[in-house]
Amino acid sequence: MSRIVAIDYGRKRTGIAVSDTMQLIANGLTTVPTHELLNFIGDYIAKEPVERIIIGLPKQMNNEVSENMKNIEPFVRSLKKRFPELPVEYVDERFTSVLAHRTMLEAGLKKKDRQNKALVDEISATIILQTYLESKRF
Repeated sequence: MSRIVAIDYGRKRTGIAVSDTMQLIANGLTTVPTHELLNFIGDYIAKEPVERIIIGLPKQMNNEVSENMKNIEPFVRSLKKRFPELPVEYVDERFTSVLAHRTMLEAGLKKKDRQNKALVDEISATIILQTYLESKRF
Protein backbone atom coordinates (compact mmCIF):
# COMPACT_ATOMS: atom_id res chain seq x y z
CA MET A 1 0.00 0.00 0.00
CA SER A 2 0.97 3.61 -0.23
CA ARG A 3 1.11 6.38 2.33
CA ILE A 4 -1.29 9.17 3.15
CA VAL A 5 0.11 12.64 3.78
CA ALA A 6 -1.57 15.13 6.13
CA ILE A 7 -0.98 18.85 6.17
CA ASP A 8 -1.61 21.33 8.97
CA TYR A 9 -1.37 24.44 6.80
CA GLY A 10 -0.15 27.69 8.28
CA ARG A 11 0.80 31.04 6.80
CA LYS A 12 4.45 30.79 7.90
CA ARG A 13 5.06 27.10 8.45
CA THR A 14 3.20 23.88 7.81
CA GLY A 15 3.19 20.65 9.80
CA ILE A 16 3.33 17.42 7.84
CA ALA A 17 2.50 13.88 8.93
CA VAL A 18 2.48 10.60 7.02
CA SER A 19 0.88 7.24 7.55
CA ASP A 20 2.71 3.96 7.58
CA THR A 21 2.31 1.90 4.41
CA MET A 22 -0.51 -0.12 6.02
CA GLN A 23 -2.32 3.18 6.69
CA LEU A 24 -2.87 2.37 10.34
CA ILE A 25 -0.63 4.80 12.21
CA ALA A 26 0.09 8.49 11.72
CA ASN A 27 3.62 9.71 12.27
CA GLY A 28 4.87 13.28 12.37
CA LEU A 29 7.25 13.88 9.49
CA THR A 30 8.44 17.48 9.73
CA THR A 31 7.51 21.13 9.58
CA VAL A 32 8.44 23.15 6.51
CA PRO A 33 8.24 26.83 5.64
CA THR A 34 4.92 27.20 3.82
CA HIS A 35 6.51 28.84 0.78
CA GLU A 36 8.50 25.58 0.28
CA LEU A 37 5.53 23.25 0.79
CA LEU A 38 4.68 22.34 -2.83
CA ASN A 39 8.32 21.53 -3.60
CA PHE A 40 8.62 19.49 -0.40
CA ILE A 41 5.54 17.46 -1.31
CA GLY A 42 6.87 16.94 -4.84
CA ASP A 43 10.17 15.65 -3.47
CA TYR A 44 8.39 13.39 -0.99
CA ILE A 45 6.09 11.92 -3.65
CA ALA A 46 9.12 11.22 -5.85
CA LYS A 47 10.58 9.04 -3.04
CA GLU A 48 7.45 7.46 -1.51
CA PRO A 49 4.18 6.23 -2.99
CA VAL A 50 1.38 8.50 -1.78
CA GLU A 51 -2.31 7.64 -2.16
CA ARG A 52 -3.90 10.92 -1.05
CA ILE A 53 -3.37 14.15 0.80
CA ILE A 54 -5.38 15.24 3.83
CA ILE A 55 -5.66 18.94 4.65
CA GLY A 56 -6.73 20.27 8.03
CA LEU A 57 -10.01 22.15 7.61
CA PRO A 58 -10.03 25.19 9.89
CA LYS A 59 -13.48 25.53 11.42
CA GLN A 60 -14.87 27.75 14.12
CA MET A 61 -17.06 26.54 16.95
CA ASN A 62 -20.21 27.51 14.99
CA ASN A 63 -19.09 25.08 12.22
CA GLU A 64 -18.19 27.85 9.76
CA VAL A 65 -14.75 27.82 8.16
CA SER A 66 -12.27 30.15 9.79
CA GLU A 67 -10.27 33.03 8.38
CA ASN A 68 -7.32 30.79 7.46
CA MET A 69 -9.39 29.07 4.76
CA LYS A 70 -8.67 32.00 2.45
CA ASN A 71 -5.00 30.96 2.62
CA ILE A 72 -5.65 27.24 2.29
CA GLU A 73 -7.89 27.34 -0.80
CA PRO A 74 -5.25 28.82 -3.17
CA PHE A 75 -2.73 26.29 -1.87
CA VAL A 76 -5.15 23.39 -2.50
CA ARG A 77 -5.80 24.67 -6.05
CA SER A 78 -2.03 24.74 -6.69
CA LEU A 79 -1.67 21.29 -5.14
CA LYS A 80 -4.41 19.80 -7.37
CA LYS A 81 -2.94 21.48 -10.44
CA ARG A 82 0.56 20.16 -9.77
CA PHE A 83 -0.54 16.66 -8.64
CA PRO A 84 -3.88 16.01 -10.38
CA GLU A 85 -3.67 12.26 -9.75
CA LEU A 86 -3.76 12.70 -5.96
CA PRO A 87 -7.11 13.03 -4.22
CA VAL A 88 -7.23 15.83 -1.64
CA GLU A 89 -9.60 15.62 1.32
CA TYR A 90 -10.31 17.92 4.25
CA VAL A 91 -10.51 16.86 7.90
CA ASP A 92 -11.85 19.11 10.64
CA GLU A 93 -8.87 20.43 12.58
CA ARG A 94 -10.69 22.02 15.49
CA PHE A 95 -8.87 21.46 18.77
CA THR A 96 -5.77 19.91 17.14
CA SER A 97 -3.49 22.59 18.62
CA VAL A 98 -5.03 22.03 22.06
CA LEU A 99 -4.60 18.28 21.69
CA ALA A 100 -1.02 18.77 20.46
CA HIS A 101 -0.17 20.81 23.58
CA ARG A 102 -1.82 18.20 25.79
CA THR A 103 0.15 15.45 24.06
CA MET A 104 3.37 17.36 24.66
CA LEU A 105 2.51 17.78 28.34
CA GLU A 106 1.67 14.10 28.73
CA ALA A 107 4.91 13.18 27.00
CA GLY A 108 6.77 15.13 29.67
CA LEU A 109 8.30 17.72 27.37
CA LYS A 110 9.91 20.69 29.06
CA LYS A 111 8.23 24.09 28.81
CA LYS A 112 10.80 25.33 26.27
CA ASP A 113 10.09 22.34 24.01
CA ARG A 114 6.32 22.85 24.35
CA GLN A 115 6.76 26.42 23.08
CA ASN A 116 8.27 25.11 19.83
CA LYS A 117 5.54 26.09 17.36
CA ALA A 118 7.02 23.92 14.61
CA LEU A 119 6.64 20.86 16.84
CA VAL A 120 3.05 21.85 17.65
CA ASP A 121 2.30 22.06 13.90
CA GLU A 122 3.84 18.65 13.25
CA ILE A 123 1.89 17.05 16.10
CA SER A 124 -1.28 18.77 14.88
CA ALA A 125 -0.77 17.27 11.42
CA THR A 126 -0.31 13.88 13.06
CA ILE A 127 -3.59 14.29 14.95
CA ILE A 128 -5.39 15.32 11.74
CA LEU A 129 -4.06 12.23 9.98
CA GLN A 130 -4.83 9.86 12.84
CA THR A 131 -8.39 11.24 12.94
CA TYR A 132 -8.72 10.52 9.23
CA LEU A 133 -7.26 7.01 9.52
CA GLU A 134 -9.57 6.11 12.41
CA SER A 135 -12.61 7.39 10.53
CA LYS A 136 -11.84 5.03 7.64
CA ARG A 137 -11.62 1.91 9.82
CA PHE A 138 -15.31 1.76 10.61
